[in-house]
Amino acid sequence: MNALDRVINWVSPARGLDRARARAASEGLGAARMLFDAAQAGRRTEGWRAVATDANAEIRGQGDRLRNVARDMVRNNPHAARAKAVIANNVVGAGIIPSIQAANPKVRAELDRLMKAHFDTTACDANGLHDLYGLQHLAMGTVAQDGEVLVRYRPRRPEDGLPLPFQLQVIEADHLDNAIDGPLSNSNWASQGIEFDLRGKRVAYWLFQDHPGAMTAMGTGRSVRVPAEFVAHIFRVDRPGQARGVSWFAPVIVRLRDLADFADAQLMRQKIAACFAGFIEMADPQLGGPYGEKQDGQPHPVEKMAPGMIRRMGIGEKITFGEPPQVDGFGDYMSVNLHEIAAGMGISYEALTGDLKGVNFSSGRMGWLEFQRSVGTSQNHIMIPQLCHRVSAWTLNAASVILSGRDRGATIGWTPPRREMIDPTREVPASIMAIRGGLASRSNEQRKLGFDPEDLDAEMAADNARADKLGLALDSDPRILSQAGQTQAVTIPPERD
Repeated sequence: MNALDRVINWVSPARGLDRARARAASEGLGAARMLFDAAQAGRRTEGWRAVATDANAEIRGQGDRLRNVARDMVRNNPHAARAKAVIANNVVGAGIIPSIQAANPKVRAELDRLMKAHFDTTACDANGLHDLYGLQHLAMGTVAQDGEVLVRYRPRRPEDGLPLPFQLQVIEADHLDNAIDGPLSNSNWASQGIEFDLRGKRVAYWLFQDHPGAMTAMGTGRSVRVPAEFVAHIFRVDRPGQARGVSWFAPVIVRLRDLADFADAQLMRQKIAACFAGFIEMADPQLGGPYGEKQDGQPHPVEKMAPGMIRRMGIGEKITFGEPPQVDGFGDYMSVNLHEIAAGMGISYEALTGDLKGVNFSSGRMGWLEFQRSVGTSQNHIMIPQLCHRVSAWTLNAASVILSGRDRGATIGWTPPRREMIDPTREVPASIMAIRGGLASRSNEQRKLGFDPEDLDAEMAADNARADKLGLALDSDPRILSQAGQTQAVTIPPERD
């Protein structure tokens, strides 16, 4: 306490107490600011780009650049191409399959027929190249590479002869008009080609008719406003309020480039070393002509380098064979960097590289389960809510026209692709025990394997009916033989004329 504090305390003890409390609070705040090492400004924390911008401000200036660099990586870097394929193959695989749930069996059967006729063929693709599951795979691969993709609903006329009167068009994010940004004349506002109302709801997308980078674009170069209900925008939301997606390669692009440059440098180093098998030196430079000349004065030209080449040096020569440089630690360096790249992409090292050295059942299963959690997150947080549910709405709306509204009450569920087992001899009994113990339903375990429960039950019932009709008694039929090998007390009805 200084002299001023003592005077204030003598004149007004209450003011003196307030002054002491304020000083203590200020000292406490200063001490609190020193608790976080990362918040300090110093040599160890130099170079950090600690900015307070929102996600859209970051993407607005750099999203296009990231997308184009990622495409270059996928085109030319084998590990980048593999990472994209691994994500699409595991998230979508053979396809996320739709299934109808409806109280009316006739309505369910008719909707199921329409969906299979439309989605299991190329009729659903505006470009006529993929069925629904191929479009899902294309969309997921584009999301991993570009960070986002758009699927546009294209209505069709009855005379087009499609099972359902619409098609799907997968388009790249380049179609979004980034110039549509800020306040709009209709009181809405836009962010990088996406229009929002005053409540922050997406109401429209401003899209170019042709890809801006197309060499044969036929459009006017102006974007058109497409209502949001006709567009499915698929991307991973990393921050609240984020309007556009960011390439999944963003954390690893520099590392991928450096690793490729390192591998190329090592390869070039070995190739150059292999081109020089030996060097011939002159014992006495005065005995011969100028460097590199024959006795007739004509030079020994070296126009190209080839494996095993010997360079003549002059008269009175001595040959020394080259020793190719070693590449010690090359494999370890590559492995460490590929582990980091796999971690940044959210996939396993084994899936990225195919390197299974040192993997046993336990370690392989642990890595596989963690990878499957990442896959499940992409399925249930990205593909199913952003694409599949939008396709469900379009399908039911189109089917209601054909069925005259008889599909009311019907819904569409989506079953992700089958999860491959590491050891079926252990995992299948575990599933059976979970079902028998009431820890899981049969339908849930069937969905894990990529099957639609109702379709699978219908197939089993049809198999049983056919076996009964033909009088077949198979030991694979649990109605006849138990798992322990004991005959079940079940009588198969005789064949009827």
